[in-house]
Amino acid sequence: MTTPYSHLPGTDDHAVPPPGCPAHGMATGGLTPNGLRRLYGPEAERDPMGLYEKLRAEHGSVAPVLLQGDAPAWLVLGHSENLHMTRTPSQFSRDSRRWRALNDGSVPPDHPLAPVFTWQPICVFADGADHERLRGAVTDSIARIDHRGVRRYINRYSNRLVNEFCEDGKADLVSRFAEHLPMMVMAQIIGMPEEYNQRLVDAARDMIKGTATANESNAYVMAALDRLVARRRNAPEEDFATWLTEHPAGLTDAECSQHLRLVLIAAYETTANLIANVLRMVLTDPRFRAQLSGGHMTLPEAVEQTLWDEPPFTTIFGRWAVGDTELGGQHIKAGDALVVGIAAANVDPVVRPDRSASMQGNRAHLAFSGGPHECPGQDIGRAIADTGIDALLLRLPDLQLAVEESELSWTAALMSRQLDALPVAFAPRPPQDVSGPPSPVVSAPRVPWRVDSPRPGGAPRPPEPAGVSGGPRVPGAPGVPGEPGARGQLPTAEPAASAGPFPSDAPGQQRGRGSAPRRLWRSAVRWWRGY
Repeated sequence: MTTPYSHLPGTDDHAVPPPGCPAHGMATGGLTPNGLRRLYGPEAERDPMGLYEKLRAEHGSVAPVLLQGDAPAWLVLGHSENLHMTRTPSQFSRDSRRWRALNDGSVPPDHPLAPVFTWQPICVFADGADHERLRGAVTDSIARIDHRGVRRYINRYSNRLVNEFCEDGKADLVSRFAEHLPMMVMAQIIGMPEEYNQRLVDAARDMIKGTATANESNAYVMAALDRLVARRRNAPEEDFATWLTEHPAGLTDAECSQHLRLVLIAAYETTANLIANVLRMVLTDPRFRAQLSGGHMTLPEAVEQTLWDEPPFTTIFGRWAVGDTELGGQHIKAGDALVVGIAAANVDPVVRPDRSASMQGNRAHLAFSGGPHECPGQDIGRAIADTGIDALLLRLPDLQLAVEESELSWTAALMSRQLDALPVAFAPRPPQDVSGPPSPVVSAPRVPWRVDSPRPGGAPRPPEPAGVSGGPRVPGAPGVPGEPGARGQLPTAEPAASAGPFPSDAPGQQRGRGSAPRRLWRSAVRWWRGY
């Protein structure tokens, strides 16, 4: 529970302990003179999860904190409290114009977090009918995206990125893969592949971190999107920008540009972090990699587990109290700012008493927030992550971490915790054609097995087992040791030619091409991966 002398985000007098009060001694240990902890600075950047647990122990499920510039806010730590806040817009609005600290001038318009909280004509800052109109344009446009086509782009761009370092035998998977793949795909989906460059990647990462250059980065991104909207008004194409400009909701140019920025930045930042986090877990956790490679966990399940343990966004700012209310035992005043605590809620002991337990099959995490403002493009982010990582691991199955795990470092900001680098080593390989699907190392062609194929080394066949009458032996018969199809072994050949949808001229060719069910299964896999 909050201490009596704390400077609560909802207090009107902003009281602090009087001079000489013992509470001033609490400035040590990460606490400010008024007894609050900052969500920025050394402690928050070094160990945000540790900071969340300190706040949970000190205040419970809702804790008073300070944002950049010591702007007061509430951090919601509990899982159920976060769900209540995000699902109750009548109490906790997304309209940042309600923020009392902004209205009284204590938070200036050029605050480092201005790109995040400055009100704009987009669905993120709207409630009710306005939100339904604006979000409807976004969700309808997202529904028109061809997911199979997107997976083709993901595979193609993944291949292109791997080609750039596959001959080196080493690479940093953050700067050379995770940071680029989502932006390449999203630029294609939105309709501005020609704008993709390193500057756009850097600006997208910088603008939500509350840095001194965040406003400049925001201006760079918006300039590119304004140009795109102007082009699509005059020359429509089959892309997200065109669908947004032509939607019956009648969005203005400013509304189109702002929603394009919302989709681009939200999808990029979350997916870049997600790819890096999944790859780190694959490379550093033997159980994780063993489950993945052994078939006990699929790649989408691995992505979902990572969304629990290392969500791409650690927090989302913000919500603003419509009136005086109570949340998690704390008195929230009208105009107070609140922060959705995604990472903290995912490890709330009430819903997850054992943090080491597997969460396979459980999508109750808050990685994409919740309520009416839940991320509408989360499936696109999942597709980029699992398809891209699958393509990378297929090309480089022997990836190994090139440094000790203890040497890995992160850069934390208010909304995300970004892995700085993920150095890996692998056997050098030649580049591949970027127009086709990724493939593993090409091996020597396999000679189809035939009934009259000689045994290796010319060894004679073993005698018939007891109880087996004379006559020709049937390949694949159960219980015949050493033969293809014996118990515990896989056959190395197909049965004799049988009728099917792909008849061949010669029985030998039919056996070499594989059975119809196997061909159909391979076709289904290729369809799912998008190539």
